[in-house]
Amino acid sequence: MLEPPISSRRNPLIKRLRALSTRSGRKKARLILLEGTHLVQELLAVGGCPTELIATEAWLDRHEYLIKKFDATVTWRLVTNEVLRTTLTTTNPDGVACSCPLTMLPEPPSTCDFQLVLDRIQDPGNLGTLLRTALAAEIQVVWMGSGVDPLAPKAIRASAGALLRLPHQRFGPDESQAIQQLEQALKEQASQGVQVVATLVPDANSLMKLIPYWELDWTRPTSLVLGTEGAGLHPCLRACCTHAVTLPHSPRVKSLNVAAAAVPLLMERRRATMTAISQRFG
Repeated sequence: MLEPPISSRRNPLIKRLRALSTRSGRKKARLILLEGTHLVQELLAVGGCPTELIATEAWLDRHEYLIKKFDATVTWRLVTNEVLRTTLTTTNPDGVACSCPLTMLPEPPSTCDFQLVLDRIQDPGNLGTLLRTALAAEIQVVWMGSGVDPLAPKAIRASAGALLRLPHQRFGPDESQAIQQLEQALKEQASQGVQVVATLVPDANSLMKLIPYWELDWTRPTSLVLGTEGAGLHPCLRACCTHAVTLPHSPRVKSLNVAAAAVPLLMERRRATMTAISQRFG
């Protein structure tokens, strides 16, 4: 039987959960925080189980079907709506959150033939959308050069829990180290025959040959590199790229949002590979 709901904002639970909203707190506890029913469902869908589940009485009453899926190792914490609002980053939480081990996240593969490289993405909404699109396009791993932490609650929510299924590696910890590490990794890929593809806006001063994205041979092993909002791709990373594509659009718009631009690029790879398979096997 559950104890009475925690109603005090001074309860140690609140401080502990708030710490999981920070990178240092997650690293120390070796836990991530998932806010909301959808993320709890996603965790269960990948075979995971929370270490601790924090919920209101109303949420428990509405979700008996979910409660039956938790095993006996889960620690239950009953809280009031006010405590949950105080604790979580969600403006209007739907009544539940949970913590789970970092070890639940999928490991990056040793080799892959399609990966997404993100250079210093700053907005958690953009990052979340990029990760969700990458999962839909069957990206095998995402590399991130510094920027927003993908395990921050806002980024996880924006991705609809994509990182529970999508391997990732974040370089850094600081921007300078991230760029150096990514530069080395991309050079190594290029030396192994991987086409390292920059996405650029047409520029008369560009030294690289730009082609429309649909003219690239997407069936080859590929790393697609996308630059940060505003500043675009770092010059050091741009110099590592072996190919460059552009996304033609109306001149009335200077450039596209990085998350919006990623959609046709990533889906073109999926279309190309599916077409190649279809032609091969009829």
